[in-house]
Amino acid sequence: MKVAKFGGTSLANAEQIKKVCSIITSDSERRLVVVSAPGKRSRDDIKVTDLLIKCALKYISDGAAEEELKAVVGRYAEISRDLNLDSGIVELIENDLRQRMSNYGNDNDRFMDSMKAAGEDNTAKLVAKYLNSLGLEASYINPREAGMLLSDEFGNARVLPESYEKLEKLKDKSGIMIFPGFFGYSKGGDVVTFPRGGSDITGSILAAAIKAEVYENFTDVDSVFVANPNIISNPKAISVLTYREMRELSYAGFSVLHEETLEPVYRMGIPVCIKNTNNPSAQGTLIVLKREINNGPVAGIASDSGFCNIFVSKYMMNREVGFGRKLLQIFEDEGLSYEHIPSGIDNISVILREKQFDETTEQRMLKRIREELSVDDVTVERNRALVMIVGEGMTRTVGIAVRATGALAGANVNIEMINQGSSEVSLMFGIKSEDAVNAVKSLYQEFFG
Repeated sequence: MKVAKFGGTSLANAEQIKKVCSIITSDSERRLVVVSAPGKRSRDDIKVTDLLIKCALKYISDGAAEEELKAVVGRYAEISRDLNLDSGIVELIENDLRQRMSNYGNDNDRFMDSMKAAGEDNTAKLVAKYLNSLGLEASYINPREAGMLLSDEFGNARVLPESYEKLEKLKDKSGIMIFPGFFGYSKGGDVVTFPRGGSDITGSILAAAIKAEVYENFTDVDSVFVANPNIISNPKAISVLTYREMRELSYAGFSVLHEETLEPVYRMGIPVCIKNTNNPSAQGTLIVLKREINNGPVAGIASDSGFCNIFVSKYMMNREVGFGRKLLQIFEDEGLSYEHIPSGIDNISVILREKQFDETTEQRMLKRIREELSVDDVTVERNRALVMIVGEGMTRTVGIAVRATGALAGANVNIEMINQGSSEVSLMFGIKSEDAVNAVKSLYQEFFG
């Protein structure tokens, strides 16, 4: 039995949904299918999830959002019409949306998660209906009834351990099962969502729960590439990656998979295959526990911007017991999570995502750090990027750092931070955001050019 997940571009319109259903029916083992909300039909289009967010914000501010609601319903009506479905499914979707809006209750986070989840939920109903119209046994699976229990964290939920035993029962159900991605339910019965792009996580959880043969993740590219095709023209494709390599690359900016996707399947040893909905015969990229190193030491290069660095300096810091704990306690008090903490004997840097660190929080934290830790200096550097080279082959190859730093120097990119984990699977550089593109180009030329 296989779990197949289809992303938003694979479900953007009726023609894409027909392709999806053709792929599903071409393999009798594809019986548990995870769907996202419809994505963009063209470059200038709007994703259904963004339409739902717009609708929710309008309702929160004005107590009504009729125009925004009609825009969402209109997308589904167009798809339904082009699939030759009867109007009943569109009425069902509109009633569902109105019901969600009527349950506002002045809890903005709860309401927003309920509205965002409507995209995946109603797409699953529509796809199941279309498969039924083809004479196939297919059913929409309600995540609450199936047992997709998540932590009570709106917009940032994690699966609860007891979910797996409940979800395992799906393998005994007959026919094709269409499961909405991106959300589940708290123990209290509220809709809670994963972070944006979390349908990947849903598929991984289901694959682990039913002990699937493989987790197929269908998207709009033939494979994972060694670098971003928007930066590198015709980059080399990757046929096989390890879980560790893909996890590192996803974290550092590869958008093919959400960075939290691999944990459930990794623990069960279930391979993941990235495939293209528009070219399903392409080999794709296989993600496994171990692979042969036959394509050089570096498997991929990734970059991501939107970071900031909080630099703290204090003479004799290394002799002060508990300094790091006290510093991180301030971050915890502010509800901030950090990404990396490179340090020296008298200084320490805390790197975090810039979006969670507004100016008000910055001023409050800097004041606390100065007063509570009696530091010599504390500064904030914004608009930073992380560039990473990743590869299992790096662990037994001499000179990778020399080649990488030489390439960056040749591109006139100043390195502000270097970090390499003890596993030596990745080497990360902190640079200014404005240098990220040149950094990726220079590293690609060095290792793949």
